[in-house]
Amino acid sequence: MKILRIIQNILLGISLALLALLPLWSAFGDSNNSLQGALYTISFTSVTLVMLVRPLADIFINQKWLRKLVFLRKGFGVLSASIIVGFMIGKIISPDSNYIASIFTREYWSLENYSLFAHLGDITGFILLVTSNNLSMMLLKKNWKRIQKLAYIYFYTGGIYEAFALDSSFAFVSMVIVLVVSASAFIVKMLRNDRAGI
Repeated sequence: MKILRIIQNILLGISLALLALLPLWSAFGDSNNSLQGALYTISFTSVTLVMLVRPLADIFINQKWLRKLVFLRKGFGVLSASIIVGFMIGKIISPDSNYIASIFTREYWSLENYSLFAHLGDITGFILLVTSNNLSMMLLKKNWKRIQKLAYIYFYTGGIYEAFALDSSFAFVSMVIVLVVSASAFIVKMLRNDRAGI
């Protein structure tokens, strides 16, 4: 478990560094599309891991190593959301930005070019990032888990945007795999409960 805590702390440290540097790079630096694309891929890969590890642990309950990996969901989730929020802050602070004003336009929420899905991902990513801490858990109590279920919206809206607007086969395959594994975990848990008489 000690190694998992170290990995978690490394992921959280990288996330903080990204939150500090990414907005400045994105707003004032050289826009390198390949680096930006790589960061979006890291973000989506991280949230895919978050979405897979719990259902896999529920299916394979005898695999203790999977249960231990559930601990890393916070680190990977924060990493994913930090990238998205970092780019979002960069749009807000960039010179001549009209990002905040554009939120109130119809075009911002348009289905054209799948922008609606990108923006829903931005918003849910921000909410998840802000509430992924012990203070939020303490203040929100049982509502904290409800808010964290926004991870499904965050994952699927980001996946739909990447799969269809950016033509990412990785995002499409990831969404299918997560859907199948999550549905399988639900069925397995239901069957276990039936056998146990719950």
